[in-house]
Amino acid sequence: MDLLRGLAQAFSFDSRSGSDAFLQAIIETTPECIKVVAPNGDLLHMNAAGLSMIGSDSWDRVAGACTFDLIAEDHRDDWLKHHDRVCSGERLGWEFDIISLDGTRRHMETHAVPIELDDGRIGQLALTRDVSARKAAENSLQTLNNELEQRVQERTAQLQNTLQRLQDTESNLALLIDSVSDYAIYRLDPDGNVQSWNAGAERIKGYNAEEIIGKNFSTFYTAEDLANGRPQFALKSARKEGRFESEGWRVRKDGTRFFASVVVDAIYDAGEFVGFAKITRDITEKREAEAKLRQAQKMEAVGQFTGGAAHDFNNLLSAVLGSLELLRKRLPQEDVRAKALLENAVEGAKRGASLTQRMLAFARRQDLQQQPVDLAASIYSMQELLNQLIPANIRIETSIPRALPHALTDPGQLETALLNLIANARDAMPAGGAIRISARPAEVCTPEGQDLTPGNYVCLTVEDEGEGMDEATLARVTEPFFTTKGVGKGTGLGLPMVDGLAAQSGGRLVLRSQLGTGTAVELWLPVAYQDEEMTSQSQPVLTTESLHQKSLKVLAVDDDALVLMNTAAMLEDLGHIVVEATSGKQALQILAQEAIDLIVTDHAMPGMTGLQLVEAVEKLKPETPVILATGYAELPSHGARQFIKLDKPFLQSELSDAVTRAALQA
Repeated sequence: MDLLRGLAQAFSFDSRSGSDAFLQAIIETTPECIKVVAPNGDLLHMNAAGLSMIGSDSWDRVAGACTFDLIAEDHRDDWLKHHDRVCSGERLGWEFDIISLDGTRRHMETHAVPIELDDGRIGQLALTRDVSARKAAENSLQTLNNELEQRVQERTAQLQNTLQRLQDTESNLALLIDSVSDYAIYRLDPDGNVQSWNAGAERIKGYNAEEIIGKNFSTFYTAEDLANGRPQFALKSARKEGRFESEGWRVRKDGTRFFASVVVDAIYDAGEFVGFAKITRDITEKREAEAKLRQAQKMEAVGQFTGGAAHDFNNLLSAVLGSLELLRKRLPQEDVRAKALLENAVEGAKRGASLTQRMLAFARRQDLQQQPVDLAASIYSMQELLNQLIPANIRIETSIPRALPHALTDPGQLETALLNLIANARDAMPAGGAIRISARPAEVCTPEGQDLTPGNYVCLTVEDEGEGMDEATLARVTEPFFTTKGVGKGTGLGLPMVDGLAAQSGGRLVLRSQLGTGTAVELWLPVAYQDEEMTSQSQPVLTTESLHQKSLKVLAVDDDALVLMNTAAMLEDLGHIVVEATSGKQALQILAQEAIDLIVTDHAMPGMTGLQLVEAVEKLKPETPVILATGYAELPSHGARQFIKLDKPFLQSELSDAVTRAALQA
């Protein structure tokens, strides 16, 4: 029995001019499988989409085959149970796996109704779609998992409700098509005027049938596409090639835009061209999710590069600052010009160190000393410094309650972040105005966009009355090295540093801005509780006596020759005997042969990292103290004993303090 005629008979379809051709076009072009199955499981009818799903290139290969043989073994009992119920008169929807002819396993979703066959038996008429891609998308885009799950449930409920209302009348087939709410399916006459309209079209585009039937489908196109003749091109291509597929922006009734995937097929009746079948799907969410994923991957890659570059730059600055310090001691006091040049070089190196800290902050690798911070006391203590930062035509207004809970963050980094925000607000108001600093407690009960976990927070806000930013600028301001300031007036690392501080502290950065109305920056920080374990560790008290240690034999380890030479020179200048090693392996060989009082090692070394060296020293000579010099804030977990951490780049005085603390621990 012919599938088209069988369906028309099953639903008592009253044929009208062109309707059979339109139905045929819908059946053969829809992405869902439409099939008829006998009570014993024999496959009686299947459209082109169904044949493609099971991997068959023609109907002759599968005509009369048992559908049951295509069902995956672990799904057969469930499928047979549902099939028997449908053949008993029920209308059902369920999911199952099939094994296609080429051995591929596919996950299917089906909705079935009973149908009377030519021989009087009751079989199954099913609408089935391949949802394997949906399963894969759920795994790769975890952020959309809940939304996709909800849409599947809603889709199932819609189809079940629609199928329950189906009756053996000529409206049954139209209702079946109308139940596909994820797709806009409608017919156009040869000139592109809308002739039919389903529920999916109304949901996606906002027009009901009375509002749109008779109007041209170009109504849905943007002004740009209309000017470029895109609607006419689509119809011309479909008429010439038989099918036209594209993606692009479309316009709803309310004027909002959505990104659509469009298929237009030419319809012929007895060889005569009668119009087009058009299927549209809203893929805005999918497109946005893919864009967010690409942006996240891009920022992750930039963060890794920035962190690595900052680490290498820290090594260079360590050598520069250390050498300048040693050179300062050797310059004649009367050589004023040379001393001035030296101090200028030191200042430049310190600025470079500050820049690397901002880069590490963006990459979320700076060393945070988190502790409870009284925002009110901290900001009020900075008032004089903030006033020096702004010109006379700008005023700072502060509104912070004294009873505000303490925030958990690094107080020094927070002050730097606030100075950055005030400087940005100042630069945005060349004509003057007010900068408002405020803070409030806030509670988050549910996860907000995966940025904040539920809990109590303090929201610090810096708001200006400046020029503001457009959407394109606002979307990029937290990207590293992006700046709206002139050449030499900004590094593009201010807001990325604040964003990194917020993220490392367990909070988030929120920006709101409009052109001409100013900008508001919110820094959300978690509330610090009294029983919270602080990351900062107490340091031993350094007395005058402890600073004058005896000469030690120090093993200096670093794979960078410049840094190693600089570290050794500073240690020797402090009166210690230095043995050098360019790798962890060489350091262990020296340690096994010589008496070493102290080890000063870099962390990021090939072959054996500094932490791995610490663990090896623990086994070989556990009494030997270790100083680990690194530019990274977060080190991998380790099972070794505690060590002294020395942040790069370091001054000779900081190295001396670290040596003293290590000697006290020995």
